[in-house]
Amino acid sequence: MRAALRRLFSRKTIGKDAVSGIVLGIEAVPDGLAAGLLAGLNPLAGLYAYLFGMVGATFVTSSTFMAVQATGAMALIVSDSDLQSRADPDRALYTLAIMTGIVMIIAGLLGGGRLVRFVPTAVMTGFVTAVGVNIVLGQLSNFTGFASQGANRLTKLFDLLVHIPQWSIASVAVGLVVVGLIYLFRLTPVGSLGLVIAVVLGSGMAVLLNVWLADPVLLLDDIVEVPAGLPAPVLPNLEDVVFLLIPAFSLAFVGVIQGAAVGAGLPTPGGKPADTSRDFVGQGAGNIVSGLFQGMPVGGSMSGSSLVITAGAKTRLVFIVAGGVMALLILTASDLVGHVAMPALAGLLIVIGIGAIKPSRIYSVVKSGPLPTAIMAVTFGLTLVVPLQYAVLVGVGLGIILFVAQQSNQVRVRQVHVLDGGRMRESTPPPTIAAGEIVILQPYGSLFFASAPVFEHQLPAVSRESKGAVVIIRLRGTDQIGLSLIEVLRRFAHDLRDADAELKLVISEQQVLDQVLLSGLADELGPGNVYRSTEWIGETVRRAYADALEQQRRR
Repeated sequence: MRAALRRLFSRKTIGKDAVSGIVLGIEAVPDGLAAGLLAGLNPLAGLYAYLFGMVGATFVTSSTFMAVQATGAMALIVSDSDLQSRADPDRALYTLAIMTGIVMIIAGLLGGGRLVRFVPTAVMTGFVTAVGVNIVLGQLSNFTGFASQGANRLTKLFDLLVHIPQWSIASVAVGLVVVGLIYLFRLTPVGSLGLVIAVVLGSGMAVLLNVWLADPVLLLDDIVEVPAGLPAPVLPNLEDVVFLLIPAFSLAFVGVIQGAAVGAGLPTPGGKPADTSRDFVGQGAGNIVSGLFQGMPVGGSMSGSSLVITAGAKTRLVFIVAGGVMALLILTASDLVGHVAMPALAGLLIVIGIGAIKPSRIYSVVKSGPLPTAIMAVTFGLTLVVPLQYAVLVGVGLGIILFVAQQSNQVRVRQVHVLDGGRMRESTPPPTIAAGEIVILQPYGSLFFASAPVFEHQLPAVSRESKGAVVIIRLRGTDQIGLSLIEVLRRFAHDLRDADAELKLVISEQQVLDQVLLSGLADELGPGNVYRSTEWIGETVRRAYADALEQQRRR
């Protein structure tokens, strides 16, 4: 414990951690408000999530520099969760954060980090791209000052476009200035603080316009009272638990996927790879602390993590400093926070949304083939038109379908030739089994139920001309086979038997042998036609080949 404290408060690192923490703490105030605005409820919930979620996860995550904050994708899921229909929407939001944290912790303790690799790039690319588009579409009302109506963001966009004369010129001007300043500051040494400066200047412009114009620009104070103090702890509302189950699982899924991507891209002081499952637990802890202190759900943030690394952070102390800076600003500058202009926050979010759209990733998926492209397109379309919590679940299902389709198409059957001296070589199998021929077949790939038709299609044809042939199928490296594949082998054996030919199996794994025995296939093949491989590679298949030769001599 003392060693850990000495590392945190070392004279060599504390200065850089302090500077990085101050930068992150200042930048997190407008970012947090923007995340709360994106969620469609109290913007302060985003501010508190940045503060308490970040600090709550600091000493739990495996990744030293992982900033656990509210993210755009998670905010959109919250926005689509219909929390306004609850008796107390704000408390339902806090309950959702706590439930999300519990799901993440359970997933992490069960080793859920291993599941991340099963999410295809096509699904995540379609989802993240649609999230970027959704962020932009979701902020157009705040950007233009016109409250559009519609069942989803696309219909709201149409309503917005047909009511252009009702847009607030002042709001659009403030939003455009902020967007322009953000891109301008990216070209200067100001760096990430340019986001803060742009929002401050845009909000100052809005305050001046409100003095001169009859149609005022909406400020944060017009929506919610910004308290000059930190929030008191609240307990979850157990009556909302059932209603929030699907959003909580969707948030946890998106959070852990984003967190895994963040953790994989961060340097670690010891050089060891991040423990994804432990990062899940850390994000879960951040969510529980965030929910208890009136914050929204949080997850690993690439922007926040990249910011502290770029600023020169050395230890986890950077997040404690950032939390202290945020708390100080909330306690001493609540009046200034209340003057943040909503179009300024909308402009900030629009820039973030545009940044989430990566044409290079989309192009790489398109180049990988029509199936991944279709999966990406379907995920993108669904994410635009249906609530995100359901789009996430559909994306998971599409990912499973894509995985099964890819694995089933990767089965390949080769012919093995046993040469003089015991050496073996491979070649393409013959189209048909010739009379009196001994053919050894070796399948490669996963032989599960979806692969069975692909495997069957690659087997050589059996005809009346196949009399006296022996086919040996070598199932080496196959951990298990399903009933579908057993039926394929049964049909192939039946075809060979009708042609007065024979099928032999060479099996390396006991589980596969048990399946063949229990299914009755071994009895149908006849005694001596099922071989169990030994530890010596090639020994058993050569023995089966020798037995086949002996059988043919006896004929």
